[in-house]
Amino acid sequence: MRCRGQTKSAIEEAAAILRSGGLVAIPTETVYGLAADACDDAAVAKIFEAKGRPSFNPLISHVADAEMARGLVVFSPLAEKLAAAFWPGPLTLVLPRRTTSPLSHLTTAGLETAAVRAPAHPLAQAVIAAVGRPLAAPSANRSGMVSPTTAAHVAGGLGDRVDLVLDGGACVIGLESAIVYVEGDAATLLRPGGLARADIEAVIGAPLDRVQDQKNAENQSRPSAPGMLKSHYAPAAALRLDVEEARKSEVALLFGAPSPAHDAHPYAIQLSAAGDLREAAARLFAAMREADALCASETLSGIAVAPIPNTGLGEAINDRLTRAAAPRHGFAAGADSTHKSVDPQS
Repeated sequence: MRCRGQTKSAIEEAAAILRSGGLVAIPTETVYGLAADACDDAAVAKIFEAKGRPSFNPLISHVADAEMARGLVVFSPLAEKLAAAFWPGPLTLVLPRRTTSPLSHLTTAGLETAAVRAPAHPLAQAVIAAVGRPLAAPSANRSGMVSPTTAAHVAGGLGDRVDLVLDGGACVIGLESAIVYVEGDAATLLRPGGLARADIEAVIGAPLDRVQDQKNAENQSRPSAPGMLKSHYAPAAALRLDVEEARKSEVALLFGAPSPAHDAHPYAIQLSAAGDLREAAARLFAAMREADALCASETLSGIAVAPIPNTGLGEAINDRLTRAAAPRHGFAAGADSTHKSVDPQS
């Protein structure tokens, strides 16, 4: 596997690899994605193979803009309004798939909907423009593991399973996109993410529903959106959540001003001393990786996470932590951060 920076020749090489059916890890503002031509069955199959991802888990197709997305899915007026407000940005829309859509059916896991997003990172946008086609791009990590927010995370997790890594620096948001299913004039939040619920509701003018999320969270054989399996985003070490005082045998993952006990803790990692949820979101996955490495190197019992307010981006942070702490079973520690299509009937 090779890693290249943000140069014109690197973008051209990445586009050539993608057009020929290869895999390229690309940065987005949320996390790094493992990209392939979303219209090429064989290329999309390589994503599932490289990640060890179950085929029932659909993928998000990344597009340049709403115009490209309209060739793949059917936009309602509400969907158009959301795209206009938040694209490019950390919002994935799940919409009815067009009968003429060129998307590989592997990206939608046989569902009648497809998940689409226009990423805000300039390098991701440059690659999509150079390829001229949508890119399926789940998180560039082994399925169920902690999502990557740097090129080094990708290299450490996937190695030679990816043909090229484009290094665009650390991801600014650090959490996967929020996923919203739009059916007519109704919108359902399937997964909280790097766009706060309140910001979406301000555009919609009504509260978001989460009925589908609760209904499908237990459906481990056919979840309706990415990141909805009960166990997900998981480090190797066990997590304890909402811990006021970590044990000496644990890594303390802190939020806000530490207590005197935490000041003296030998293994403390700070998400945000200022209690800034945006800073904590951007730091979350990197901090989980650091804590996991400490548990392994120092033979510690696990990771103790301080309470995080469940407001704004805290909702998405707590969602990731809850899934990371869930009992692990099945194919891996959980589903990866890839996006899924939604089955309105499921």
